[in-house]
Amino acid sequence: MKKILIIGSGGREHVLASSLAASDKVETVYCAPGNGGTALEEKCHNIPFTSLEGMADFAAEKGIDLTIPGAEVYLCDGVVDLFRSRGLTIFGPHRAAAMLEGSKALAKDFMKKHNVKTAAYERFSRADEALDYVRKAPCPLVVKADGLAAGKGVIICQNREEAETAIEQIMVDSAFGEAGSEVVIEEFLEGKEASILALYDGNTIIPFISAKDHKKIGEGETGLNTGGMGVIAPNPLVNEDVMNQFVRDIMDPTVKGLKSEGMDFAGIIFFGLMMNEKGVFLLEYNMRFGDPEAQTVLPLFEGDWYDFLTAAVEGQAGTYPVKWKKGHSCCVVMASGGYPETYGKGFEISGFEGLDSRIYIAGAELREGTLKTSGGRVLNVVAYGDSLEEARRKAYEDVERIHFGKAVFRKDIGA
Repeated sequence: MKKILIIGSGGREHVLASSLAASDKVETVYCAPGNGGTALEEKCHNIPFTSLEGMADFAAEKGIDLTIPGAEVYLCDGVVDLFRSRGLTIFGPHRAAAMLEGSKALAKDFMKKHNVKTAAYERFSRADEALDYVRKAPCPLVVKADGLAAGKGVIICQNREEAETAIEQIMVDSAFGEAGSEVVIEEFLEGKEASILALYDGNTIIPFISAKDHKKIGEGETGLNTGGMGVIAPNPLVNEDVMNQFVRDIMDPTVKGLKSEGMDFAGIIFFGLMMNEKGVFLLEYNMRFGDPEAQTVLPLFEGDWYDFLTAAVEGQAGTYPVKWKKGHSCCVVMASGGYPETYGKGFEISGFEGLDSRIYIAGAELREGTLKTSGGRVLNVVAYGDSLEEARRKAYEDVERIHFGKAVFRKDIGA
């Protein structure tokens, strides 16, 4: 029987723990530090997160068979390099590959070098040069903080004034800290977005079913960017033609680029796509399971997640018979009022009895048998149906049954 270590504490880590615990081959899933949801999962045990070195020590001492880091910060800090240097099996990209997410400038350079279809761009490490550029460039523009900004470092600017303000916020006021020491300024692509998680085993990329994320805090995609307020899968706009373009213009060139640069790893590549009349473009790479995309997509997988990830680590994922359920899933995020800015914590969560949906905890902890809020995005309500309409109806029926202080959610996920 196998032992798993998952590093992280969000909804993504909860669904990973739940999915791996469902395998007959898995005895124990350790979550460091986990959350109130993983604390309640069968076979799962929360442990303190100390440091990446401490996690490697734990994996060695406990004889962990597979480690999965959840968040991008661990990958960019080199957790995979550390584990591999100690002969420990881990699923995820080494630091050089993780920087395809950790640096938007490096990612755009990679796309350009390897002919991955993407928007035109320029990169700047000086605010005055960036300001000079936007004063002459056609608008709208997209201004991106180069580094990791928890999904919030992308600003769409409709005019020069907004672009100048974005540069001032990112590079001068350091709104995103060191992540804003450099910016990428892109042409604005109008169209519809799609998300495709895919597994890479060092030889092959295997795309999962498509998804549609809802990033903004407000209905109709208004307000501030968040880590994601809901997802549907599959994305109804991703048809066979879109997939063929994705494979030809984005996925295949990415594989060739990874191999040519010696990026040998087993992990997830998250493709953020834009679709319009000019084709399918790559907006960004994320080098890990998306959140809340993972909560929406993983439960539609028909198979054993431990076997699939193990095949990837062994470079044999292409031989695994990947199948997906034919239905639809809808994930609605319930958040604390004030998120993504200032929000309260410590509210008791109730109303889980008799739900049809699966609940994945994101920002809540278990205190004396009671779940209490501890983060901005508190939980994910994920429902399944033969149609998208059925999945949406079930999800929102259960959202209305769950209660905690100052709870907020979008009412238009998948509408």
